[in-house]
Amino acid sequence: MGRTRVTIRATILRHWQLLRLLPRYPQKITAQELKQALAVHGFDTTERTVQRDLMDLSSAFPLVVDERAKPYGWSWQREARSFDLPGLSVAEALTWVLAEQHLRSLLPAGIVEHLQPQFQAARSRLSAEQQPTPARSWLDKVRTVPPAQPLTPPQVAHEVQRTVSDALMRERQLDISYRKKGSKSAESYRIHPLAIIQRGWVIYLHARIGDYPNAQNFALHRVEAATLREEPAVAPPGYDLDAGIERGIWAFGKGQLLQVALRFSREAGEHLLETPLSTDQSVSDEGGTLLVHATVADTPQLRWWLLGFGDTVEVLSPTALRREMSDVAARMARKYASGAMMDSSAALAQRA
Repeated sequence: MGRTRVTIRATILRHWQLLRLLPRYPQKITAQELKQALAVHGFDTTERTVQRDLMDLSSAFPLVVDERAKPYGWSWQREARSFDLPGLSVAEALTWVLAEQHLRSLLPAGIVEHLQPQFQAARSRLSAEQQPTPARSWLDKVRTVPPAQPLTPPQVAHEVQRTVSDALMRERQLDISYRKKGSKSAESYRIHPLAIIQRGWVIYLHARIGDYPNAQNFALHRVEAATLREEPAVAPPGYDLDAGIERGIWAFGKGQLLQVALRFSREAGEHLLETPLSTDQSVSDEGGTLLVHATVADTPQLRWWLLGFGDTVEVLSPTALRREMSDVAARMARKYASGAMMDSSAALAQRA
């Protein structure tokens, strides 16, 4: 009796671990791969036993086997419910729901699909609350508001996002069909994926093209097709993702820094006392204005930001940036003056 009980317990534990190792469709894993994975977890068994276990478990759990080619691949059905979150608390469910809302676009597509049962279980747990609870009502009290003009995010093809994230996670090269901004047709590239960056409403893939040393950005919604390659992705020598962010690469700059001097009206510049432009920022109070010195990335984003303040900011240095702002202001003044003259002419014509 004792040996039988031990055998049953070992079988249950092996089955439990086997179920945990199975991926969600369309990913799959073979019986041989499962045997090797079970050995890592301390279950020494045979491939034949694993196959027999899978057949037995498929009669009780929503498993699917791909028999189109040998060796067969096993997985959970795409919509299979999760049974791996017993006793999910309201606080834990809240955390899962918030994670789904804010991290979905940054997680690998395969992981998002793998976590769908957990996300669904969390939503169901919150919906099951009959009475309002602090955790449940929290979702109605928390919002993320964009600091710039709201735009509708561009749509990324599901299969493209899945393939790109898979290549990035497995550090493999990609063949992509990419349509440049303003172009009507796509071009083909062999790339080395290096990073995914979400900038506002757009997701970018940072990658090398072929053997070129420098990486560049690809807007993910302009990737029309992506195919995973077997060759490993190789980063350029000295590649540093965070250093590139600090130099403003993802603000469409060339990685250069500027030392700027800016004069703000007090009302327009006071926010920089709490949210500085840089770690070396200094601010001098000049009565009705604030004089700000800082080292910043030389990017188009910097110019867009400065122009957004209109006449409440003045660029004092560097001279080249001051001239740029002056030229833009002059062109705007001419354009608006021209528009006013056209309106006046139209009004006179109507009176006549």
